[in-house]
Amino acid sequence: MIRAFFCSVALLLAARLNAAEPLKVAYSDWPGWVAFEVAIQQGWFKEAGVDVQFVWMEYGPSMEAFQAGKVDAVTVASGDQLVMAAAGKASKAILLNDYSDGNDMIVAKAGIADVKGLKGKKIGLELGLVEHLLLLKALELNGLKESDITIVPVATNDTPQVLATSGVDAIGAWQPNSGAALKQVPGSKAIFTSKDVPGLIYDVLAVSPESLGARKAEWTKIVAVWPRIVSFINDPKTQPKALELMAARVGVPASVYATFLPGTRLLGLEDNKQRLTAAGEGLATLGASMKVAHAFNLANKVYTKEVDIPASIDASLLK
Repeated sequence: MIRAFFCSVALLLAARLNAAEPLKVAYSDWPGWVAFEVAIQQGWFKEAGVDVQFVWMEYGPSMEAFQAGKVDAVTVASGDQLVMAAAGKASKAILLNDYSDGNDMIVAKAGIADVKGLKGKKIGLELGLVEHLLLLKALELNGLKESDITIVPVATNDTPQVLATSGVDAIGAWQPNSGAALKQVPGSKAIFTSKDVPGLIYDVLAVSPESLGARKAEWTKIVAVWPRIVSFINDPKTQPKALELMAARVGVPASVYATFLPGTRLLGLEDNKQRLTAAGEGLATLGASMKVAHAFNLANKVYTKEVDIPASIDASLLK
């Protein structure tokens, strides 16, 4: 009886300690995720009554941290959410941040005029991640296959330097890396971008099922802050302040960061209600887009396991 009593007390204390820990979100350098800085720096999450810690990381390591259970959630491209699931780490997309509308690019050196010009060339990118998908789609639309080119594994943050100094002929990267590559390599050009396939690359906040199940009320509060962020960024009156906060996070002038916004279609509450669903066709919804990405990933052996797409989406937190 006494042992049972003390065990119960210990469990209660452990539960309280766990509840007191802030939720941890790994986020990285992409406009739709840097957008969270608007709320972080202005205390909006605290105002909403939720204790959340955003952990700034490079993209690949942020996924690794999530897969290792070091954070509760990660900001990730929808196709890469599938890659994590196939590797054994399930997650729930509870919020659509945006879809890429030009910021993801295949950037080629001078002399390569279009995607067809990539035949026989070397392209540097992160294998199995979102730019790999973009490249495969570009090749498919232009009558080429992955076997027609050579992929050189390169971390996204290193792509500008690699294009400028090594033997690759093109790179796949997103802003600000794609823009940096264009500036650093004279004569280079974007020969294919996510604007050519709007909706292929959705960007999401993906949460572990365990954290979502245990602390759904807190995640609901985090999701509720997002429409305020989008409005603040899109409103001409407050956009200068938003750009200042976002630019400070990544260490560039606000005027430079302003050039990144047009290539990122931020998605507010109504867009989320329409698009955060497993239903739909084409690229109009997250689920439909994931089906396309999943088929590509299987066909090109990015992974070989089936992924439960409906189980990877949870729109129940949208209010």
